[in-house]
Amino acid sequence: MTETQEITVLLVDDQPLLRMGFRLILEGEDDLRIVGEASDGAEAVRLVRELNPDVVLMDVRMPVLDGIEATRAITGSGSGVRIIILTTFDVDEYAFAGLQAGASAFLLKDVAPSELISAVRVVASGDAVVAPRVTQRLLETYVRGAKQPAQAAAQRDPLLEDLTPRETEMLEAMAEGLSNGEIAHRYFLSEATVKTHVRRILTKLHLRDRVQAVVYAYETGLVVPSNPDY
Repeated sequence: MTETQEITVLLVDDQPLLRMGFRLILEGEDDLRIVGEASDGAEAVRLVRELNPDVVLMDVRMPVLDGIEATRAITGSGSGVRIIILTTFDVDEYAFAGLQAGASAFLLKDVAPSELISAVRVVASGDAVVAPRVTQRLLETYVRGAKQPAQAAAQRDPLLEDLTPRETEMLEAMAEGLSNGEIAHRYFLSEATVKTHVRRILTKLHLRDRVQAVVYAYETGLVVPSNPDY
């Protein structure tokens, strides 16, 4: 995505003041435009259908329909919109459920303005995961609690066999929370080559984006939570 291409954003939160704050931050950027606001998940689903935004900032705790079910409905409809879950705590069962439902990332509600702006751009590009090491900690916490490593290994997806050894390495590195640049440095590759590998991995595994690949790697047992004190 070029820097001049406009990114459209839908704000979803039942707190008007929070929506106003996010609007003021994002609309100060030339390439970001707020196309709508919703105060509950049902309204969010309707507005995504009507407005087709690039990115949705989605609160999880809302009346009528919560953010998790709204995320599941939106991603299940085949929409290409990217969803960022807004949460209060960095290790939050709702954030984990949001990633499982198809969200592309999550942010803390007290995120710094510069990080919010960067997150929207990054998620719209589809090239990276917001706060990858925080995402990793979240996944390790909840995957470890959900099942034992032996159980996870037993659920290994046959689709993994379609990956080349190099692609498997790339997926494992993504699950560590490494960026494209860090993966390129580790394996002495160009970032363009890494991006090509990532696209092929997503296509072969039928996944939406990088964060879904990370969730997949943990849930299928390709990556096993290693440090119980992490």
